[in-house]
Amino acid sequence: MTETVPGLERGLKMLTEFSAREPVLGAPELTKRLGIPRSTVFRLLQTLESLRFVERVDKDRNFSLGPAVLQLGYGFLASMEIARTGQPVIESLRDVTGLACHVVIRDGRDIVVVARAKSQLPLLRSVRINVGTRLPAHAATHGFALMADLTLEELRSLYPEPTLRRFTSLTPGTVEELYARALEDAKRGYSIGESSFESGISVVSAPIRDATGRFVAVATATVAASKVDMALLEDGLIWKVKDAANEISRRLSRGTQATSKYLEQAELQ
Repeated sequence: MTETVPGLERGLKMLTEFSAREPVLGAPELTKRLGIPRSTVFRLLQTLESLRFVERVDKDRNFSLGPAVLQLGYGFLASMEIARTGQPVIESLRDVTGLACHVVIRDGRDIVVVARAKSQLPLLRSVRINVGTRLPAHAATHGFALMADLTLEELRSLYPEPTLRRFTSLTPGTVEELYARALEDAKRGYSIGESSFESGISVVSAPIRDATGRFVAVATATVAASKVDMALLEDGLIWKVKDAANEISRRLSRGTQATSKYLEQAELQ
């Protein structure tokens, strides 16, 4: 039997009561629809308001959805667009390298795999990284690139603890070490991670940018070895990964430009 958290379930159900037809609702109506005490409804609304999932309107008597809901929606749509755009590119990257390839985004202190091209090489079949897999951003090479546009103060806010958990001897142990590694990789334009998160697994990553130039994801190739084989590097692995990341960036930019033109035309009609 699946266990649920009643308070969370009630809060999410409350959010789904708001719609385009009924963007504004009050506590009495929500109490009636949800079938729970009014005092519980008020506590839920106060909690959601503090997190910016709802906001007060009509002289504080009613509520509407807040900006945090929009932020979640944008995050979901953006990750889906990156996945759709990146999938055929990393499949081509997999075909030319023979390696397992992924598109990865950052979600707070985690990185999340949003697209995957599985390798057929026997040694790499054991690398079980699937779409939806989460890893700690500070310990995975992908995270270094995805945090390269953060300031040291922003990183300290994200990681207020004095030391970071080490997964291997190569994992950054402090925010300062993480910041230095992120800056180094940003200047270089790619990352090579050799057993920083898991011994025996190395990766080559390159940043994917949106139309504004912001880092939104990385393209990666995974090597089932403690170090990246020199033969792979001499065969141009780094440049192949960078080319794939740049191609995804170009496709994302074209998609953004097409959407902007569509919206401009719609506004003129």
